[in-house]
Amino acid sequence: MVRIGIVGLGFMGRIHFLASQRLTVAKVTAICSRDAAKRAGDWRNTRGNFGPEPGQVDLTGVKAYADLSEMLADPDIDLVDVCTVTDQHTPIVLAALKAGKHVLVEKAIALSPQEADAMVAAAKSAGKLLMVAHVLPFFPEFRFAAEIISGGLYGKVVGAHFKRVIAKPDWSADIGDAAKTGGPAVDLHIHDTHFIGLVCGVPKHVFSVGMVESDAVTYLTTSYLYGPGGPAVTCSSGAVSMGGRPFVHGYEIYLEKATLLYDSGGVPLTLLTADGRSTQPELPGGGDALSAFSDELQAAVTGVTTGTEPALLSGQLARDALVLCHREIESVKLGKPVAIS
Repeated sequence: MVRIGIVGLGFMGRIHFLASQRLTVAKVTAICSRDAAKRAGDWRNTRGNFGPEPGQVDLTGVKAYADLSEMLADPDIDLVDVCTVTDQHTPIVLAALKAGKHVLVEKAIALSPQEADAMVAAAKSAGKLLMVAHVLPFFPEFRFAAEIISGGLYGKVVGAHFKRVIAKPDWSADIGDAAKTGGPAVDLHIHDTHFIGLVCGVPKHVFSVGMVESDAVTYLTTSYLYGPGGPAVTCSSGAVSMGGRPFVHGYEIYLEKATLLYDSGGVPLTLLTADGRSTQPELPGGGDALSAFSDELQAAVTGVTTGTEPALLSGQLARDALVLCHREIESVKLGKPVAIS
């Protein structure tokens, strides 16, 4: 049994707790929050942009800690699940690794690539797993695309466009605060850079144009430049939509022998093949967003039980995704292409 301690009981901490109820050979045995009401199970103020309505949570049998050091000293915790705001990730992760715990940390891995490098190095030194909770590859439409691409049945990617657009959220003030989350070009867009790195690899350069508000890039469109023979990949992402359509994401992926289409705003996953056929693959999950999070957490649990880093939760892949975001922000502000070093 893998025993999990969750640090941070905001929206994402609640989602992880709910998703954990579906795990096998694992359970949440402890929580850590500075908020006394949350430690008592009152999670009414943990509203987000999806999931069930928050309320009172039964924490019977779950230890509640106000102090992180006390939770990290608990020998009955195997995996620390860090769900705090991004600016708190690095010190918590480093402390957990030093305490001999495996770690799952919510995206983004950190605010800066230097912090991410320190976290990856600390995990190697401690001999513990550092896993980063990038949930997008666990959503069925994106999992299908990743498996089709990696399997090579329809050849390699020759071009793609991704998008992820939200309205300015009234449920989170932090997403626009670059000092806490990196702003939308990190907190939101890192889903895209992570997936692009996963299925296309890391480009040589990026060229981005976008909008800047209070030093945070709130919307951008990027060309990922792989050099001669590489795929032609672009992405548009940010907090720019009016409230009538609060969220949409999707892709058009062009393979040598097929095209993949998906738009959460109205186009179901569609596979177009060279024989002229158009099919809509059956997907697991039934549209339940919690299923993706439970699959993500189950992958982390499997990593702990086997001692092997799950590829989709790789700390290095998460670090590379963060670097891409920072280079894109730099490109927006400079108005020219930027190399990925």
